[in-house]
Amino acid sequence: MSVQNFLTLVEARTKLASILPFGVGTLFALVYFHQFNGVNTALFFVAMLAFDMMTTALNNLMDYQKAKDEQYRRTVNIIGKAQLSVGLVRGVVIALLAVAAGLGLVLSARTDWLLLLVGAVCFAIGIFYTFGPLPLSRLPLGEVFSGLTMGLGIPFIATYINVDAKALLNLNLAWPLLSLSGNWLALLTLGLVCVTPMATIANVMLANNMSDLAEDGRNHRITLPMYLGKTYAAWLYRFLAVAGFAAVVVAVTLRLLPWPLLLALLPLPLAVRDARRFTAHPDKRTTFSLALRTLTLANLALMLGLVASLGVSR
Repeated sequence: MSVQNFLTLVEARTKLASILPFGVGTLFALVYFHQFNGVNTALFFVAMLAFDMMTTALNNLMDYQKAKDEQYRRTVNIIGKAQLSVGLVRGVVIALLAVAAGLGLVLSARTDWLLLLVGAVCFAIGIFYTFGPLPLSRLPLGEVFSGLTMGLGIPFIATYINVDAKALLNLNLAWPLLSLSGNWLALLTLGLVCVTPMATIANVMLANNMSDLAEDGRNHRITLPMYLGKTYAAWLYRFLAVAGFAAVVVAVTLRLLPWPLLLALLPLPLAVRDARRFTAHPDKRTTFSLALRTLTLANLALMLGLVASLGVSR
């Protein structure tokens, strides 16, 4: 397998959807807790990227094997288009999963048992998103699970590995007792910050499904836009496009985070305009890139706001 085919198989161009939430979580740890652990952050970055690539490769493999449309198998899916060996692709999936799992275990040993549980849930969602007799991607749940896993799970872990566990959420195992304690205010603040990555990542999935209605119908994939219909899917898309900006205003208004975070609002006019343009004509070739642009600009602006908030009191 050539490097170019590997990068296409794992869809390297889409990895901003995990890298940006990682940056948000890391910066939140610095702004809110004033803590940073370089070793843990580096380990998690590699593990996160390996797992993201694994889920994408697995998704392409499952789509190839389960596709009903022969033209899709031969000319669209990278496995058929590049005539890749299914066995080789399986090997790539297993190798990436092994790297992610191994580094995850190391991180759990360096931090807390709770990380092992959260990581296991994220692993399960990522694997069963496309694997198994009833994968999540073939149900109208893809937007929910991708938004929660990547938009909330990644920033939470990126924050958790950098701070004292008791400052955010702590799982205490002292047999036969089990207790979970945490800081509700910190969790609420992190949750509001995560609305931007959650909403924009969910919207990329929604945009993808809105653009692929015909192809998904031929391949017997049941997606959220099929249930909602074009009108309500467009309404949901436009709502999610601005939800993160509203959450930033709430966080600053409640004085959970300092006022420089309002820099995150800079892309709002463009996000509103792009949402209207995309929903007017959802198309993979001409307008889908608008969803990716909103994802990138909204999360970069959020990170800019967090950087500007460093050292500023609430």
